[in-house]
Amino acid sequence: MTAVDLALPAAQTRAGHPLRWWILWVILAVEVMDLLDGTIVNVALPTIHTSLGASASQLQWVAGGYALTFAIGLVTGARLGDVIGRKRMFTLGVAGFTISSALCSLAWSPGALIAFRLLQGLCAAAMIPQGFGIVRDAFPDEELGKAFGMFGPVIGGSAVLGPVIGGALVDADLLGTGWRLIFLVNIPLGVAALVGGARLLPESRLAVRPSIDGLGAAIISVAIGLLVYPLIEGRDLGWPAWTFAMLVAGAAGLVLFGIVERRRERSGRSPLVTTTMFSKPAFSAGLLTAFVFFTGMIGVMFTFSLYLQAGNGYSAVKAGAAFIPWAAGTAIGAGLGAGLLAPRLGRLVLHAGIVVMAVGIAATLLVVGGAEGSDVSIWSLVVPLLLAGTGMGAILAPLFSFVLAGVDDDEVGSASGTLNATQQLAGATGVALIGTLFFSIVSRHGFSAAFHACLWAELAALAVCALLVFLLPKEPRPEEVL
Repeated sequence: MTAVDLALPAAQTRAGHPLRWWILWVILAVEVMDLLDGTIVNVALPTIHTSLGASASQLQWVAGGYALTFAIGLVTGARLGDVIGRKRMFTLGVAGFTISSALCSLAWSPGALIAFRLLQGLCAAAMIPQGFGIVRDAFPDEELGKAFGMFGPVIGGSAVLGPVIGGALVDADLLGTGWRLIFLVNIPLGVAALVGGARLLPESRLAVRPSIDGLGAAIISVAIGLLVYPLIEGRDLGWPAWTFAMLVAGAAGLVLFGIVERRRERSGRSPLVTTTMFSKPAFSAGLLTAFVFFTGMIGVMFTFSLYLQAGNGYSAVKAGAAFIPWAAGTAIGAGLGAGLLAPRLGRLVLHAGIVVMAVGIAATLLVVGGAEGSDVSIWSLVVPLLLAGTGMGAILAPLFSFVLAGVDDDEVGSASGTLNATQQLAGATGVALIGTLFFSIVSRHGFSAAFHACLWAELAALAVCALLVFLLPKEPRPEEVL
């Protein structure tokens, strides 16, 4: 598919909303709140373990359960935005997210915290997918690329900054709140987002209101749950036969979902997911690339926090500070990747980013492999993590432009929900798979060996991404570059 194929027909050209850049900042602010909440909890896990007596699998649920329900609800949340209005769903989601954050801060047991985190993920699924549709309606065609191009760096930077902010909040221990402050901080942010959304966001929905696909929503929700649940619980339970049966059933559920949606579309009824968008190579290849990439990235970040604190005795704030070079590199890579290199290199910028990130991960391997326990200093990690972050930023900045470039107006709700669901499902899968790898090794061989294995898994994920990038278009639309 060429850049010409990705352009919208001239007849669909739209005038921009006069407050479109303010609208974009409201949407990005909520994205930041979501992404911070998805990773901010990582550095608080050892404190939660001590405070609430959480087990290893419960810690995985605290970290990954949010992403799981987020992934389950995103596609349905996006479609509900098409039906009842994206602004309305956005407002309801932000309100629910703020309330569930307050409940998380009041959790009295691991089970209560997990339950509130699951609720928090569902509320995020109502608010987050509305953003792409609102931005698409607010911006003229020639500015859409710049608007969408900001999502990648913001998502990547927020995911890495989460542990930095989380470490500072946990160690601050204001009024004895400890780890609870990482959830309390969402309350003023949520209130600000509610006020900004009410005053700035226009109502946005499809011209022809689609119907709700209840069967499709049920099938995809059950299928995702069947895939992730055994990945989190399997190690603690010794991998009984039913865990493998659930994985098979989950995969079969995804196939069934595709068949049901295709038949519904052919019969003229509104599907939960518009299947025609999967025929676009940029979107399908981009989804798969994003899934593999975020699986490795989120999984390594989850285990890195545990390695630094439990294996090296870092405080929460020191562990958070270790992520600063990664965050700085992400910002640098995003600026270089989208602003300078993508216009000149096209798809090659993604491969360049993968190579730089792989070099950073390999350098981290050398540091971890050459030291035991407290011998790993924070300074020895600066250059490796700076490289890893720079590569990651160079990948993220243009990746979302490639994925969303060919989505038509009538597919935007479905596409945004599917893209976000893929990212969140990848996060839950990364915590489950790489977390399981980490906990399986640490009990027998120690923290250094466990994290060493996780870094090798990340290198393998990057190698797969390098191959998948060849399936993307060689050039994005010029206007899709920052």
